[in-house]
Amino acid sequence: MYEPLFEYIQRYSNEPLTNEEKEIVKSAFELKKLRKRQYFLEEGKVCTHTGFVFKGAFRQFSVDESGIEHILQLAIENWWVVDRESFLNQTPSKYFIEAWEDSLLLVFPINKLDEILRIPAINTMFWQMSQNNHIASQKRVEDTITLNPIKRYENFQRHYPEIVQRFPQHQIASYLGIARETLSRARKPIR
Repeated sequence: MYEPLFEYIQRYSNEPLTNEEKEIVKSAFELKKLRKRQYFLEEGKVCTHTGFVFKGAFRQFSVDESGIEHILQLAIENWWVVDRESFLNQTPSKYFIEAWEDSLLLVFPINKLDEILRIPAINTMFWQMSQNNHIASQKRVEDTITLNPIKRYENFQRHYPEIVQRFPQHQIASYLGIARETLSRARKPIR
């Protein structure tokens, strides 16, 4: 059950875990099952856990004053779900994190963070994840500013085809910040 997580750690750290370190990871993480539409985190609550998606799909979103959802993240297997600000600062979240499919996560609580960061491979992995997240966020902002909506969708589809297949069109449009109708035009084959 922990093998995908161990492989992920090694891939992002380039360091194998020792058997002792694997036992520390196993004692820090626990399996959590969520049904489709069940929340991992609700707005206004403090994010006390971070989760590695073992199986399933999630969306992180906020709801504005008009009741419109704005999707911040879509996640599938081998991705992490967390509201970083709420988790690290232990403050109420502005977001919901919802299972879009029946899902399994390996989760660990904030009070285990220091313990697992003492493992060199995990420390390196978290640093690399942070760097990758920053670069991806920067790229997303740049794409939003410089690319037309159809080009944004084409880039997203090229880089994340599995997500395009697993989430409905209106959620992908929300994530990309484009109108649903524009996304419908982008998805039609050109003749």
